[in-house]
Amino acid sequence: MSKRGDRLQNKGARGSRRAAAERAGIAAARRAPATPAAAPAPPSRLRRWVRRGALWGIGLALLAFVFLAFAVGFAAQSLPSYQTLKATQPGQTIVIRARDGRELVELGPSFGEWLAYDDIPETMKNAMIAVEDKRFHSHLGVDPVRLTGAIIEGFTGDDRIGGTSTITQQLARNLFLNNNRSLDRKAREAVLAMALEWQFSKEEILELYLNKVYFGGGAYGIDSASRKFFSHPATELSVAEAAIIAGLVKAPSRYSPTADVNAAVDRAQVVLRLMREQGYITPDQALVDVGAVQLKQQAGQNSARYFTDWVLPQLDILLPETYEPIEVWTTLDIGMQRAATTAIEANTPGGAQGALVSLDRDGAVLALVGGTDYVASNFNRATTAMRQPGSAWKLFVYLAALEAGYTPEDTVVDTPVKIDGWSPRNANGRNVGETSVRSAFAYSINTVAAQLGNEVGFGTVASMARRFGIGSEIATYPSMVLGSSEVRVIDMARAFGAISARGLNVEPYGISKVTTASGEVVYRREIPREIQLVPDYVVAGMTDLLQAAVQTGTGRAAQIGRPVAGKTGTTSSNKDGWFIGFSSGITTAVWMGRDDAKPVAGLQGGRAPAQAFAAYMRYAVRSRPVEEFDITLDLPEWQLEPDEEAMFGTPDDYYYIDEQGNLVEPGRRDPDESPFGMEGEEPPSAASEEFLEQATGGALPRDQRRNPPPQEGLRPPDE
Repeated sequence: MSKRGDRLQNKGARGSRRAAAERAGIAAARRAPATPAAAPAPPSRLRRWVRRGALWGIGLALLAFVFLAFAVGFAAQSLPSYQTLKATQPGQTIVIRARDGRELVELGPSFGEWLAYDDIPETMKNAMIAVEDKRFHSHLGVDPVRLTGAIIEGFTGDDRIGGTSTITQQLARNLFLNNNRSLDRKAREAVLAMALEWQFSKEEILELYLNKVYFGGGAYGIDSASRKFFSHPATELSVAEAAIIAGLVKAPSRYSPTADVNAAVDRAQVVLRLMREQGYITPDQALVDVGAVQLKQQAGQNSARYFTDWVLPQLDILLPETYEPIEVWTTLDIGMQRAATTAIEANTPGGAQGALVSLDRDGAVLALVGGTDYVASNFNRATTAMRQPGSAWKLFVYLAALEAGYTPEDTVVDTPVKIDGWSPRNANGRNVGETSVRSAFAYSINTVAAQLGNEVGFGTVASMARRFGIGSEIATYPSMVLGSSEVRVIDMARAFGAISARGLNVEPYGISKVTTASGEVVYRREIPREIQLVPDYVVAGMTDLLQAAVQTGTGRAAQIGRPVAGKTGTTSSNKDGWFIGFSSGITTAVWMGRDDAKPVAGLQGGRAPAQAFAAYMRYAVRSRPVEEFDITLDLPEWQLEPDEEAMFGTPDDYYYIDEQGNLVEPGRRDPDESPFGMEGEEPPSAASEEFLEQATGGALPRDQRRNPPPQEGLRPPDE
């Protein structure tokens, strides 16, 4: 065999031996126990999860990016045009004007002139960017730095997610969303912000923002804010003024210079510091004295808000639904309102509240004060509070008595009385006996009022109060004659105003007309139909009593140097004090007391309320002519009858018949005097002879016959 063959044979043998050895090894391995073998370590579980998480995160991020891109693109395509956004207004503007047309207060959103980007002062732009969004020019609508920080702070328990909004996000919220602080709203806000950045330039966004952002007090946009707070357009803003306005966005009510000057100044200092740090102003400019900025005077708005709170809800009834800016022309007199506010503040006892309503003779509200301080308490005590009127209620008792036939001169008796177990007593604890109705009213004698109320009927008194405009619940038990039923100040002013108007119904009103911003009249008050509540003689008698109460009675402190008619009212334990009266066509009601109805030391209707009435009325009537009251009683015939025989005429008109049945001339009793003809002529008989013969059924003796001509209609008897 050749060498080549030997090599192949050896190779085959070696292969056979190797295969046999491998088979033997496998078998041995199966028989032998397993032993650890050195091998490369597999990847750790943490690393696998990290790798998988990273892959999933990248995938989700790509998916979210795609979704966000579609959402932003769709939102951008759905956005209104820039001109439409400029024209959009967030609400209705209502300007309240006083009686003389002067602006009293502006409510709702107020919009100044629209300022183009180039017309907005650079200092205003810089101030807003510095305090609200320092990376405004670099982000795409959402600031990643602020957003990341806010999320971390949210997880750590410091919830500041509301502070992440950029200028663009704030604009999106103001234009399209609400102020809900939910994550869903924030997500939509972010999408809309990026859509705005996609659709509009930075300049357009900042122009929209500065002309639409809310600065408090109803002011939208920097021009409206500048005019409201500084009385000039935004184009004239100084650095300090721009800092004040920019500082308002964070909390308009908290930092408003009209509400808290110190808070506004402190916030403006923060804005100036940020402007300096970001290089918008120099250190010297940052030292400007913000406190020296001249603010617009807001005189009279505090007290006048009680009036506007009363009239504004009436617009829902007077006008159809509209969102157009309107101007409401009211009856309020600014000078009288200030005088009323001063009178209440100066005379109301410490710890108590005061209210005042003043009406013109047609019911127009000239002044209305609902409390001593609107900021401290906006509860309207003039139109809402229910209080006991005390003796001021006697107006209705005496009106009912006068209508029933009493006169101011009639005599009544002040004596202890008991009605259904109720025994009223007088304030001084004494009784004076016989007195006149006038004196009983002037000195507010309770026992007389109780007797009169019992006589005319407590239901009659309640009906009289209803007739004069008291709309609250009225009790009819005996003590109601002393004012136990609660009433409103404005209703009592209305009742007394009807007496001032000579018995005509008076309806208080505060709105004379409403116009659009262009001057179109959309509402004008119509003069109501006149309704006579009581006869003239009742009005005259009541005016007489009211005047006596001021001249000589409990209301002497209300005298103002011209005729005044009015009545005091004081409730038990001095919880309420009233004075209500009128002069020269103006009726004013004043109330004082505590909101918790606790006693007020020394409070009586004839003191502080009467003094406040006089202080106000001296100003209110100063330009009106002096008017004397008409207290002449033109009584009806049934009240003029002196006795039961008055219907037959006076004694001089009587025809007497003498003992013989002959007529006697009126006014002459001597039958010997012949009034009918020549002296010595006998008077005629009372009846004709034919009538007497027919009536008696027989002929009279000849010597008694006078042969007068037959009377027409009587047939002569048969002979």
